Amino acid sequence: MACFIVPAAEAVVTTVTKKIVKKKEGSDHEGKFSSKLGLLNNMLWGGSALLAFEHLWHGEVVPFFPFLTAAKSAAETSAMLHEMATVGTGMAVLVTAAWAGVVVIGERIKASRPLAEEDSQ
Repeated sequence: MACFIVPAAEAVVTTVTKKIVKKKEGSDHEGKFSSKLGLLNNMLWGGSALLAFEHLWHGEVVPFFPFLTAAKSAAETSAMLHEMATVGTGMAVLVTAAWAGVVVIGERIKASRPLAEEDSQ
């Protein structure tokens, strides 16, 4: 129904955070946290866009008010909010956890490279 709204909201927050962090890091900082946040942004925005398209395809999102078909009645709105709280939050947490895993593994791989290999690049 509207589960894509939760990851999209997280994507908005991380986009703003990335811009603030990038401004503070400057241009000469290598291995920037802002670039790592960029990966999270791509994952969240891409997943949210794909889910929004899927919901549009199945008629759950319409191009006219109230936009979400579940917002037409109180019972459907309650079900939609429950889905956002459970499924949407679960997806946002899972995507963030996957991103954190990628960042941690990437840092461990980077740290395990011999210094000679880094100097040759």
